[in-house]
Amino acid sequence: MEAVYASGFVVSEQEYQVFSQADGTLKQVVVKEGEEVKRGQPIVIVESVQQSTRYTMAKESYEQAVKNKVPVMAELDATLQSARSKMQFDSINFVRYGNLLRSNATSRVDYDRAEIQYKNSRNDFLTIKNRLIKTQNDLDLAIQNSYNQLKISEEESANYILRSDIDGMVFKIMKEKGELVRRSEVVAVVGMPDNFYLKLTVDELDIQRVKEGQEVAVKIDAYPDKIYRGSVSKVYPLVDTRQQSLRVDVILMEKLPGLFSGLAVEANIIIRQKENALVIPKQSILPGDSVLISTSEGEKKVKIMRGIETLDETEVISGLDVDSKLIVN
Repeated sequence: MEAVYASGFVVSEQEYQVFSQADGTLKQVVVKEGEEVKRGQPIVIVESVQQSTRYTMAKESYEQAVKNKVPVMAELDATLQSARSKMQFDSINFVRYGNLLRSNATSRVDYDRAEIQYKNSRNDFLTIKNRLIKTQNDLDLAIQNSYNQLKISEEESANYILRSDIDGMVFKIMKEKGELVRRSEVVAVVGMPDNFYLKLTVDELDIQRVKEGQEVAVKIDAYPDKIYRGSVSKVYPLVDTRQQSLRVDVILMEKLPGLFSGLAVEANIIIRQKENALVIPKQSILPGDSVLISTSEGEKKVKIMRGIETLDETEVISGLDVDSKLIVN
């Protein structure tokens, strides 16, 4: 069996780190480690006195803006109704004086006075009406602005409640209640409790031999008495320049006995294997792919063709048979 060695960890499916989106103090741990969590359910709550104050002020400002509109509009509407009544009265009076003037029952001065009175009351009515429209627009704008500020504050406050993006399990809480939490700091780790895969690291010198679908033999330190089987599911194309390695994901063929993420593993990615093969110790191979054998005529050097290789053994495809007497130095 020829295999590529890899090491890594057991990882939960869809496992991800929950980052804080705001600065504050950890107020409450809603879901403890090992407990299941639903999508959108709060995991931890972070508290900030400044944000709480901003939210309270925004809420009070919005409520006050809504409350102020009713009495202000009621007062202006009453004033407008009074101006309308006065305009209507002056209009009727102006028409009456016009009829009297045509009958020579009043003077031109009284008619002109009635006309001016009507025009003034009409101008007052239009002025109050425009003022009412402007005031209503200003109040609506103030309400909308305060509502927008409230929604912004609500969204900012929502950043202080860290929720799960999946139906899964909380594997780790990084902070204790009362500890300081910084923005972009990892607070929890969440993943799927029933499905695990392996996140392996393969040396870049071996990566050209690793392909999707290859069988993998896995040894998990926590379960030393069993060899697990898996299959390469993905080979990532990006090289980690710090370790000169690449990431390879492996799907396990059977479930693990425990719900533990982060377990250390060692794996052999099987490149080639045979049920029956002629193998010799690797140390017996001389330069030029030749070996020494013992014959009736003494020592003899013969050339071989290699096949599958492991760390200690090499398959011989041709050059030797099972009856050959190999000389190992």
